[in-house]
Amino acid sequence: MRSVRSCSRSGCTEHAVATLTYVYAESTAVVGPLATQHEPHSYDLCAAHASRLTVPRGWDVVRYEGELPAVPPDELTALAEAVREAGRAVHGDPTPVAGGPRHLRVLRSHED
Repeated sequence: MRSVRSCSRSGCTEHAVATLTYVYAESTAVVGPLATQHEPHSYDLCAAHASRLTVPRGWDVVRYEGELPAVPPDELTALAEAVREAGRAVHGDPTPVAGGPRHLRVLRSHED
């Protein structure tokens, strides 16, 4: 299970929801969804710091256009929700599981 990572900014204790990576050769900063694993040359940022990021004059910022989650999803929770959802589909209960977006889907084979 992945532990929740904190923002890399000094003094910030918020949960990280984005990853910042610098492409020095192209003078570009890239801000996207939180990477699944911490990378040594990238920085985890909370939503506030990800949205307020500024770069030196002459640099570009490439930002993920989707909405970043307020708190990163726990992979084990996402797996448990997918299993519950699959169980409901097998037993004919179409009621969706309450919560955020689904990260895992059950794919039926062509024989089903």
